Amino acid sequence: MLAVELEVDFMAVATVGLGGHIFDKVRVAHSSGPQTPKETVSQLAALSAPLLEALPDDHAMAGVGLAVAGVVRRQDGFVHVAPNLGWNNVPLAGMVSAGLGFDRVMMANEADLGALAEYRRGTVGRKRHLIFVAGEVGVGIGIIYDGRPMLGTAGYAGEAGHTMVNPEGRRCRCGAVGCWETEVGEEALARLAGIGPDAAREGLTAEILRRAHAGDPEIFGALNELGRWLGVGIGNLINTFNPDVVVIGGFFQELYPFLEQSVNQAAQEMALTAPWLSVTIRRSELGGDSALIGASELVFAEVITNPTGFATPRPAAGSEATPPLAKGMS
Repeated sequence: MLAVELEVDFMAVATVGLGGHIFDKVRVAHSSGPQTPKETVSQLAALSAPLLEALPDDHAMAGVGLAVAGVVRRQDGFVHVAPNLGWNNVPLAGMVSAGLGFDRVMMANEADLGALAEYRRGTVGRKRHLIFVAGEVGVGIGIIYDGRPMLGTAGYAGEAGHTMVNPEGRRCRCGAVGCWETEVGEEALARLAGIGPDAAREGLTAEILRRAHAGDPEIFGALNELGRWLGVGIGNLINTFNPDVVVIGGFFQELYPFLEQSVNQAAQEMALTAPWLSVTIRRSELGGDSALIGASELVFAEVITNPTGFATPRPAAGSEATPPLAKGMS
């Protein structure tokens, strides 16, 4: 299947097989800021074409799975709001279906899919109560509760990045003040490190890591402050959900060797003793692929649940002919 991760400052696209095996992958940074939905679909089509062309001619495509940094309605792939992307009320699944020529397009919030990937394909041993904390431009969490995704009534649960941790903090893109992501998101990291707010994600983390390995005291101070706020939020999650494990993903995962001490200290100070004694905080071992693998699991779950009803998707209704992206479909 085709797995897609849509973030504010990058898009990643991969062809993924059963078991979470990534055949091929491409990632493109958006240095000029977030794209419109139309631009996103156009770029997705362009990035997908060579990946799909590289697959064997006899492959069977299960469909497209998208991990989106926003509030997503799973049943129809509708993005209600994505504050950091600047999107509101976008029928994204339908747009992707029409733009790429697939009639099976499924999507969910990227942190929810990261949690799904960690639960099914990570190394946490199928812990039945798991929280995945994803750090990108914003912050999201995915929750596995008693072995099942905890999604809420309409699939909007897990927007912990927009819970208040600092009543005297900064205004968030969502309109509120003091949201968790204003203290630990990419912009907060850049601000604490004295790096321009327009720095690309890859350049920002690379520069932070370079200076940390060089022993830069300013960077250590910035990472300790970021880790403290990250730990405060995680401590609140531990008190609320009593998980077995909290998995750290996104750019937090890349920086975690330098964040671990301050995160654990702040989380322990915030958490009650009993739930703290039953939890482990660890970095993701899926690295930056958690959301992509989770998107593939979202689609493959449908195939596995109903294998007799699975058929290789045809081009979307209204297509004049089988489009180039659908090569290999029958």
